[in-house]
Amino acid sequence: MYKLLHPTYFPPITHFVAFAQGEILLEACDNYQKQTYRNRAYIYGANGKQILSVPIKHTGNGGQRLYREVILEDNFNWKKQHWKTIQTAYRTSPFFEYYEDDLAPFFEKKHDSIFQMNLESIELIAECLQMEISFDFTERYQIDYTNLNDLRHLVDAKTPPNFGFDPYIQVFETKHGYMENLSILDLLFNEGPNALHYLQSQEL
Repeated sequence: MYKLLHPTYFPPITHFVAFAQGEILLEACDNYQKQTYRNRAYIYGANGKQILSVPIKHTGNGGQRLYREVILEDNFNWKKQHWKTIQTAYRTSPFFEYYEDDLAPFFEKKHDSIFQMNLESIELIAECLQMEISFDFTERYQIDYTNLNDLRHLVDAKTPPNFGFDPYIQVFETKHGYMENLSILDLLFNEGPNALHYLQSQEL
């Protein structure tokens, strides 16, 4: 059965658990909404949970826009800031150096659409994980589905539930405790090649 998800920015682990366990349908016909994983990711830094926030261009008319039509802000180098934050947070993790050269070009590349950039972040991580991943896209927006597993609620970053995933060792766990469902980057840098097995063994 297809799982329906929103494409997000270096998605939380929940999304990759879904990617690792079946066919994926990505929502391509919804309106953009703020305060979701569409334009943010959470990582684990020395001071605890840190946000990587993606800036978008505002139209000024206050109206709704389709997610796939939202354009990224480009008047400052926020990607460089994101990469520096990631380096600072994970340079002492077991596998950061293993993936560093694969990830760095993403943060030097120009993207226009947040939708396409988020898709590329998913595909990049899948390559790092050596995960075969394929997905289709919705052709129109539907509120309810009866023939697939609708996981679009996982895009909500405001009130994330506890999924009860198995814990893994995190760099700053002894300082701030274990943090669940961070960006897939956290799992990648801490678990390396074992991350795929981890994803396949969890349940949503």
